[in-house]
Amino acid sequence: MDTDDVRASDLVAALGRWSAGRGPLYVLLAARLRRLVDEGRLRPGAALPPERALAAALAVGRTTVVAAYGVLRQEGRVIRRQGSGTRVAEAALVPGRTAETANPLFLNLLEPADGVILLSCAAPDGPPPELARAYRDLALPATGLGYHPAGLPALRAAVAARYAARGIPTDPAQILVTTGGQQALALLTRLFIAPGDPVLVEAPAYPGALDLFREAGAVLRPVAVGPYGIDVDAAVRTLAEHRPALAYVGSVHQNPTAAVLPPLRGRRLAEAAGHFGVPLVDDEVVADLAFEGAAPPALAACADGAEVISVGSLSKVVWGGLRIGWVRAPAGVVTRLARLKAVHDLGTDVPAQLVAVSLLAAYEPLLARRRAELRAAHDHLRAELARLLPSWDCPPVPGGQTVWLRLPYGDGVSFAQVALRHGVAVLPGACVDAAGGSGPYLRLHFCFPRDVLTEAVERLAAAWTAYDGSSRPATPAALGGVTV
Repeated sequence: MDTDDVRASDLVAALGRWSAGRGPLYVLLAARLRRLVDEGRLRPGAALPPERALAAALAVGRTTVVAAYGVLRQEGRVIRRQGSGTRVAEAALVPGRTAETANPLFLNLLEPADGVILLSCAAPDGPPPELARAYRDLALPATGLGYHPAGLPALRAAVAARYAARGIPTDPAQILVTTGGQQALALLTRLFIAPGDPVLVEAPAYPGALDLFREAGAVLRPVAVGPYGIDVDAAVRTLAEHRPALAYVGSVHQNPTAAVLPPLRGRRLAEAAGHFGVPLVDDEVVADLAFEGAAPPALAACADGAEVISVGSLSKVVWGGLRIGWVRAPAGVVTRLARLKAVHDLGTDVPAQLVAVSLLAAYEPLLARRRAELRAAHDHLRAELARLLPSWDCPPVPGGQTVWLRLPYGDGVSFAQVALRHGVAVLPGACVDAAGGSGPYLRLHFCFPRDVLTEAVERLAAAWTAYDGSSRPATPAALGGVTV
């Protein structure tokens, strides 16, 4: 389907047995169309059939096609313009790509470009010396098969002890060790979500989670995030009205905004989720990275008896290459997750788990150094942005690894294309907002050394100078002095 206009009959043939699944028809149709876009079989710029024509060809109601197109528009995979119908978005796929994801965060990792500074993927720039020492001193067990689907007992105990030290009593049976935080989210998605299920998400949110939920065929129910985290009143209404299969939040240094949810609001959210029987997942992979003082209380500590499923990881404090994450959940949920994990990989790499045990035994000095480095880098990045891009609005954050900044005009997706041509990759706000908002926003991280951050901002400044001026709102002078 390489032509500019896709005929309904050709698209029906490409869709195949799209309706052979569980869930509403529009969700199944959107899932199959998404795959055709991501595989490159529906090319950027191609015009999709009108809703009525495709509905007739598929023998479904027009509302099914309208809803499916609407899902893809919300994801940024298609666009609709008056007079030109629905087209595959130009930014959705680079010609020739056959990737399973159009998420720029992952695409920059899958297809790295030489000389590009990746401000799109937030993680330490290299392994700390403690990691090399831990591997050098590693002592492997003398016997045993090495298969631990739920995790090495010593690591489960070490992670449980860290929760207990934070005021969250935890038994090792409540800990599942995973291959990074992303696998933790993937297993939870597989356990709780079926096609067509509603899922409460923040807007904006971590794009890796959004991809997992969409892949599972979920119907996303976004709730806005403000300076103090998710809008709890709106979240409670969503829980009551939709009874989602899962609610996903980041209560401490939320990704991408770095907002912190106050404990009282967190308690209300957890109690509401418990009341409506909705599993509440708190992504706390950056919760330890507060710039000053102790880390804010985790949602599980504020729950006051309500059950919260926590997801953690060593990738943001230690190194992304150490693929160690975990889930803290009721023991029964951990048992079910372990069975799912066994099907996929029989358990996380044992040497890496042994190294994690060693690191957690002397974690505080490493954590303190990491927090200090991030605070200095955060201040340097904001200073450079203020110097070279003073029109950009970049509020300070209390911790984490990212800032959430607003462009003075234009659109983050289109500017990201210009920035990439100037050698820096950024994450546009629209790519992380399931509500379809955050267009003028960008997420930048500050995990790099000061000299790299300076170079990155200089490239962003050059890209901004070159950015299409048509994005700037017209001024009265530009309109010949006529005010409209």
